[in-house]
Parts: sequence; structure tokens; C-alpha cells
Amino acid sequence: MLDIHQILKLLPHRYPFLMVDRVLAVEKDKSIRAIKNVTINEPFFTGHFPHRPVMPGVLMLEAMAQAAALLSFASQGVTPDDKTVYYFAGIDAARFKRPVEPGDQLVMDVEVLRHKAGIYKFKGVTRVGDEVACEAELMCTMRTIA
Repeated sequence: MLDIHQILKLLPHRYPFLMVDRVLAVEKDKSIRAIKNVTINEPFFTGHFPHRPVMPGVLMLEAMAQAAALLSFASQGVTPDDKTVYYFAGIDAARFKRPVEPGDQLVMDVEVLRHKAGIYKFKGVTRVGDEVACEAELMCTMRTIA
């Protein structure tokens, strides 16, 4: 539904911190499915860990938050500008079930649990194939900066 060129117009993140490669499906006010292709060229693999490269769990949470941002932009019908920042407001019930390694493809399913007073709460599940790699509840908010 969104390719990398469209994602780059919506998210301010750039290499090496852009964590969404493609959006496969989005249902406004409900859910999004996005992917992140994990390659050995990711800069974090040189130090995490040189003998056994594993994607840091916090980056899986960041990937889900970026997907969540794309969902909230679609739901609100907005295109963020240089004065808009989408922030984490909280993370609950984060669980890491399987290591993510080079060559894996993360499929992120994020759904809206609620939206109130500009704060979204999402449930995110990231899978590699049929296996859950990470799950969490994410709270995010959009703010205008000076």
C-alpha cells in the first residue's frame, strides 16, 4: 500500500534509523501491516553482537512505533511537516520471544486500542514467518515543535 518513497515523505527518520521498508495494508483507525527487511549491513550488527548478530529489541519496538505513526497519519488524514514530531509516550508489556537475525523479515501488525486527547495506544506484534519475535503495547503522541 505504501512503498519506501511514500514512507520517506511521511516519516522524518532516515538511515540508519528508518525501520519500515513497506506498508502492506492499512485500515484507518484500526490496523497496519508493515515490513522491515533485516540485513547484515545494519550498523548495529557490528557491535550487537560481532560473533552472533542479533537485532536489539528496542529497535523492534522502534520499528513498530514507526508503523504506528504511519497508521495514525492515515487515520487522521494528515501529512506531517518539519514542525511535527511523533513521540513515544510509553511502552507496556514488551516481550521478546525470538532473536531476529540478518536475513529475517519482520512483519509488524499494529492495531489501535484507543485514541483519546491526542494520545494513541497500540498493540503491536512483530513476527518472523509464523513465529512471534516481539510484542508490546505502545503509547504515542504527535506534537508540534517550535
